[in-house]
Amino acid sequence: MTSTAPEKAVPDTAPVPAREVELSIGGMTCASCAARIEKKLNRMDGVAATVNFATEKAKVAYPEGIEVADLIATVEKTGYTAAEPPPPASAPVDEREREATPAAGSELLSLRQRLYVSLVLTVPVVLMAMVPALQFDNWQWLSLTLAAPVVVWGAFPFHKAAWTNARHGAATMDTLVSIGTLAALGWSVWALFWGHAGMPGMRHGFEFTISRSDGSSSIYLEAAAGVTTFILAGRYLEAKSKRRAGAALRALLELGAKDVAVLRDGKEVRIPVAQLAVGDRFVVRPGEKIATDGTVVEGSSAVDASMLTGESVPVDVTVGDAVTGATVNAGGRLVVEATRVGADTQLARMAQLVEDAQNGKAEVQRLADRISAVFVPVVILIALGTLLTWLFVTGDAAAAFTAAVAVLIIACPCALGLATPTALMVGTGRGAQLGILIKGPEVLESTRRVDTVVLDKTGTVTTGRMQLQDVIPATGVDKDELLKLAGALEHASEHPIAQAIATGATERTGSLPVPENFENVAGLGVQGVVDGHAVVVGREKLLKEWIIELPQELAEAKAAAEAEGRTAVAVAWDGEARGVLTVADAIKETSAEAVTELRRLGLKPVLLTGDNQLVAQSVAKAVGIDEVIAEVLPEDKVDVVKRLQSEGRMVAMVGDGVNDAAALATADLGLAMGTGTDAAIEAGDLTLVRGDLRVAADAIRLSRKTLTTIKGNLFWAFGYNVAALPLAALGMLNPMIAGAAMAFSSVFVVTNSLRLRSFK
Repeated sequence: MTSTAPEKAVPDTAPVPAREVELSIGGMTCASCAARIEKKLNRMDGVAATVNFATEKAKVAYPEGIEVADLIATVEKTGYTAAEPPPPASAPVDEREREATPAAGSELLSLRQRLYVSLVLTVPVVLMAMVPALQFDNWQWLSLTLAAPVVVWGAFPFHKAAWTNARHGAATMDTLVSIGTLAALGWSVWALFWGHAGMPGMRHGFEFTISRSDGSSSIYLEAAAGVTTFILAGRYLEAKSKRRAGAALRALLELGAKDVAVLRDGKEVRIPVAQLAVGDRFVVRPGEKIATDGTVVEGSSAVDASMLTGESVPVDVTVGDAVTGATVNAGGRLVVEATRVGADTQLARMAQLVEDAQNGKAEVQRLADRISAVFVPVVILIALGTLLTWLFVTGDAAAAFTAAVAVLIIACPCALGLATPTALMVGTGRGAQLGILIKGPEVLESTRRVDTVVLDKTGTVTTGRMQLQDVIPATGVDKDELLKLAGALEHASEHPIAQAIATGATERTGSLPVPENFENVAGLGVQGVVDGHAVVVGREKLLKEWIIELPQELAEAKAAAEAEGRTAVAVAWDGEARGVLTVADAIKETSAEAVTELRRLGLKPVLLTGDNQLVAQSVAKAVGIDEVIAEVLPEDKVDVVKRLQSEGRMVAMVGDGVNDAAALATADLGLAMGTGTDAAIEAGDLTLVRGDLRVAADAIRLSRKTLTTIKGNLFWAFGYNVAALPLAALGMLNPMIAGAAMAFSSVFVVTNSLRLRSFK
């Protein structure tokens, strides 16, 4: 069949391949900043951009004809900074060096300095305003001296952000903080220098009557300084959390080997891993990490790949088998030929998966910013309307300005600055006591919506360590003798299964005899002489080489164990099969109870593992899970999470290994077991310190409770101010009522947050 379309249409409609770049963005103070940058970039022809506030990065796809410099210029015109990433080869080194320098924490250091200085200056200002006994003659001038640096220098980041937003026709919480604090300071300065507030002997009384007040004798310095300090505290906590956003990637990059023994003309030469090239042959000794992906060309061993693949049973490898970088050689000496290096390795691809997942994760708009996006413009309009109305009706400029400023002051978000940080601090503090670490407020909303919880098997539902399960002796064989002879021989082996048998034998029978003529038969087992007996321990194939057949009872026991996903090891001595030992990754005692608790929270559990189907089904049945997804490669775990999300599910993921890191970042809620790897912990939203799966249910309940508290705090923080706005607009708001309302709303918010300490 031929096409009827004209040939010239082909070049006209052929898509132009897009290039991609990741830019580092600076100057963002809230999620609305990220949205504004994203909107500006996406307005450029052919550009598709995603801006992540948490990681402070923009991932941009752009066509031919547009340069990276054009993208940076667009970001800078929007009022923010942008920079190109370092060259790929040096990026990991540069990142580590950057984190190690004082410049890495310049923003955090600046915020900390502003917070500490503002706190020291604000405390006496608030005490003098609220405690009449401390109001000595001319105390108000000392208050001005202390409060002015707080409002001008301490709140400078808010003023700068408010100005940037104003230039682009936007208003956020920064706008309200800036206008409110400057208005309070400005009015106080006017009242002190040109009104009656600066007179010696001036006192702040506590008159809770609603009457038209003399604005020229009122100052609001405690409100201006208090708001600044509270908001700075919240921003400092947020900045600390954001600084950890890239830690998952650094943990993944640090996981690999740092140097490697390369064979050069038959000699071993130590070089940095970065200098490895495809085709190089390198040596891996027992206990060392494999430097990069490759193929075994000499030797045989067992490789522990559990951190990368989730496979609990070590994998036996020999000549011709593929091995993966960052896995651990648990057995003999290997010589490996590198097949993939640098960004092509499985570890590097997993790091990229984590980064992509973090950048693509939808940021939950902070509740305060959402509300203030509407609240701020409304308050400004009310204040302006109040000023014009009073001028038109009374012609009294002082009264008009007093009422307008009162509107701004009563709307100033003192309690709003406490609403999220106090609930988060109390909630996270209580969580730490229970073994739960919550990374930040943006995490909490996800816990309310999740309906599916995906559980990694190895290290999460199970212990992640091979343990001796059953000892099945042949007829007439003593169980303790079977364990002692097999354990003694296995104790001399480095294989993880052998070590599990040796440990179990020591625990059950005591000290073990020392074997003689020990020999490790690659991929099959071990043999030697123990207490005068010629002992063979390993696979059935090894026994057959000694012309030893398993009797029917032992063959059936071996088949039954393997049907349940366990590893069966045959034992023989003096030419006869004497028993079978079974080894498996043991299920944690609390896992079944944890699954029940998760179901009570309305969550559907799913078991996800790289292990084989038999093992997965056996574990799932033991803990009460119906849905099992097994034999999943690390990179496919992300696809499984995305598939569940595409089905309309809100997915929580619980895991502990490097192979779980990308899936934890992709899930709507990531819960990392604290007993696992740093990569998994940093990629998760919640960390379960104790490694007990029951804590996952506690974490979700605590997070939901903390979110409810934050929402209640925000409602009342705005509620008190909104209720007083009409009084302020009518000129009926006594300055002390404004101060009392703000103080009471703050006390309420703190008290409400403290209730989280009783969470059980």
